[in-house]
Amino acid sequence: MDLAGQFLIAMPGMGDPRFARSVVFLSAYSDEGAMGFIVNKYMKDMTLADVFDRIDMAHEKAAVLDRVHFGGPVQVERGFVLHMDESRLSPEPLVIPGGYVLTATQDILEDISAGRGPAPFLFAIGYAGWGAGQLDAEIAQNGWLTAPATPELVFAADREALWEAALHSIGIDPLSLSSAAGRA
Repeated sequence: MDLAGQFLIAMPGMGDPRFARSVVFLSAYSDEGAMGFIVNKYMKDMTLADVFDRIDMAHEKAAVLDRVHFGGPVQVERGFVLHMDESRLSPEPLVIPGGYVLTATQDILEDISAGRGPAPFLFAIGYAGWGAGQLDAEIAQNGWLTAPATPELVFAADREALWEAALHSIGIDPLSLSSAAGRA
């Protein structure tokens, strides 16, 4: 089973508070491990304008309003752009099932700062990562549910409601979930 291009939805009993009520978009999944981005949490008080200012990059006013996502606790000094514009296949992009593209180069940031960036896009700092077998074990222990990731949900405007919306997309009412795990 390949989970790249899918969502992980944190179950209520998630032990790690960084992932509580998180929706993670998986960009890579293999026998060696997995990588993804939390798509429903923001960096506190940070916009793209702040990022551009920190790297001395001029920017259009439109870019100042975009919030920066907290992609996860790994490499929090690095930024990633998730988008669907395959014409922007810069050197070594990661093409993800479902038509998604992950880019981590400065040229895409220059395009975004000038108002020529891909639309829609999501800018995240840091990522979530799992070693070999780790994510499979967390799923088996009822830490995560998996769900199809649609562009409408990945790039949804209402990030506060994304956890519930992702659960509803697979027919689960969030109120019916328990924080206790079990086996039938």
